[in-house]
Amino acid sequence: MLGTILTGVVALIHLYIVVLEMALWESPRARKAFGTTEAFARETRTLAANQGLYNGFLAAGLIWGIWLGDAGDAIKTFFLLCVAIAGVFGAITSSRKILFVQTVPAVLALAAVWLF
Repeated sequence: MLGTILTGVVALIHLYIVVLEMALWESPRARKAFGTTEAFARETRTLAANQGLYNGFLAAGLIWGIWLGDAGDAIKTFFLLCVAIAGVFGAITSSRKILFVQTVPAVLALAAVWLF
């Protein structure tokens, strides 16, 4: 149960990221979240939308795993590992903040899926 709840939290985080990257990329909220300027946001809108789509696939996989219940633990594990690895890569290449926004929640959810 705890694993499902935490996996749901990770899915919601990624759905929020999808909205920020695909629909609100040039908004003050998204620029603040990602630390970008108006000019940078305007120039990278397409790249951000592409990135948002990938985050959407991660969220979809997590939701699929939740929907399958206990039978979806392998699916949850796979997608939580994907999120954790993407978070580590993002922390190394972009911003340490990503480690706390993506990797930590994914690792906690993964531990809960395995242990409870």
